[in-house]
Amino acid sequence: MYRRVELTAFGDPEKLVIKREAALPEPGVGELRVKVLAAGTGFTDTIIRQGQYVGVKEKPPFTPGYDWFGVVDAVGDGVSDFAVGDAVADMPVIGGYTEYLCVPASQVVPAPPNLDAASAVCMILSYTTAYQMLTREANMREGQSCLIHAAGGAVGTALLELGRHMGLKMYGTGSASKKEVIERFGATHIDYRSSDFEAEIKRLTGGEGVDAVFDTIGGKNWSRSYRCLKSGGCLVGFGALQLTTGEESVPSVIFGFAKLLGLWKLLPDGKKTRFYNIQTRREKQPDDFIADVKALFAMLAAGELQPVIAERARLDDIIEIHQRLDRGEIAGKVVLEMV
Repeated sequence: MYRRVELTAFGDPEKLVIKREAALPEPGVGELRVKVLAAGTGFTDTIIRQGQYVGVKEKPPFTPGYDWFGVVDAVGDGVSDFAVGDAVADMPVIGGYTEYLCVPASQVVPAPPNLDAASAVCMILSYTTAYQMLTREANMREGQSCLIHAAGGAVGTALLELGRHMGLKMYGTGSASKKEVIERFGATHIDYRSSDFEAEIKRLTGGEGVDAVFDTIGGKNWSRSYRCLKSGGCLVGFGALQLTTGEESVPSVIFGFAKLLGLWKLLPDGKKTRFYNIQTRREKQPDDFIADVKALFAMLAAGELQPVIAERARLDDIIEIHQRLDRGEIAGKVVLEMV
């Protein structure tokens, strides 16, 4: 017997229920059965729960859970690269909120042994998103500066920790409750509720602006972030948070995309703009994804990374976790541990 979370219908957190399965799933040809040790939770999961994530075509009922980390529990026919007990991870977009699952062996990323499962699962969605935006999208270099929006969240804190390793000068927006965690990484905190971040960036940089902005807020915010860039700087949009909270309309976000992906590229100011989605990039460049997750696992194994884990929770806590995610209360990442 094992347990999993099921989303019964798109909507509020109460649409998540615990299901008990009588028998473990059996791996087919080319598959692994994995005992999941940890699954990540985050704002992307809430968008999926609400039915607003364009990358998910499935309709409820299904098991949510964007990423997971675990160990091989059984090996199907035709699999020679993995053995029972091997540590593995994946980012299936849905399916991670479960104690056991079956997955094609070709889909998983091998991990070093003896990693802390909760820390390891942070490397998959949150840290790989941050790592790829810093290195592959914005091409950041030591001594450069950046503005990170929602800096107290799971991806935000990953950007902060990796940015500190890279020797970046960092500014992070967040509520007053996120001030401590943002400043922990040496970043300058900007309270977006009590100050104008655009004016603050101009003041703090002497009017020069920053080399990069990482903005998950939405179309209206992208315009303000663009004005925070110095000549030659790069704006990376990677979400539209205010669309899901009702603070921005669909036409406004569409216009934001038109500027981000088209109109701003025509301006002769040397600034660069792009939109990042980890799943789309993985599908187009799977080797990059594997290489980057492995690099992050190696850094974690070497003790170079200490992700901000807000809480180690259980499957039974899933409704409360999603309620807190909806309210924006969580600093770092809440991880589900399957023990």
